[in-house]
Amino acid sequence: MIKTIIKSFVVVVFAIVAGVSINIIYYSGYNQGFADARQKAQIELDKILTSNLIQVSSEEKSVSFTPPPASAAPVQASQPSVPVWSGPELWEAVNERRLGLGVNPLVSQGELCTIASIRLNELLELGKLDGHEGFSNLPERRTDLLWIFEKYSISEFLVSGAQSADGAVALWENTLGHKKLLTGGEYVWGCTYAQNGFGVAIAAF
Repeated sequence: MIKTIIKSFVVVVFAIVAGVSINIIYYSGYNQGFADARQKAQIELDKILTSNLIQVSSEEKSVSFTPPPASAAPVQASQPSVPVWSGPELWEAVNERRLGLGVNPLVSQGELCTIASIRLNELLELGKLDGHEGFSNLPERRTDLLWIFEKYSISEFLVSGAQSADGAVALWENTLGHKKLLTGGEYVWGCTYAQNGFGVAIAAF
């Protein structure tokens, strides 16, 4: 009876030990398999990542950047040049031409220069020739200058658009009424003012 109990106990213990051993072996194998699987998965993942990185790097190298075209500086329209010939240049050109035509040069007179200066400023402000209107009514507008008109017989000659003093003289010479400035031997005194392509010549006797 006792032997039977002992045998049964031994069998039970053996069964328990065997079960525990099997579990240990199972879990050990499971853990080892999990580790192996994890290692293999990591290797595959590294391969995939490496492959993608190589592909991305290759794509990045193949992309070219084209900078936007530089905008050209706007071309400014050329402005017409403003004539720069002056009153003294015009005075010299007038007297040179008078001498060339065989008449006396004009002698500068201060009061005539006052009239020439006033008239040039009026034309510059107006921006065009006024057909001598400002000269005709100047004695009425400027009574302080009336004595000059009483002292001399005065003529006014206007020009605009010439590119030089010689060009202004040429315009006068080719106009019947203004040619008298260059050919009129009766004129003794005079004065010229010029600016921005406008010219005023005052001649008197």
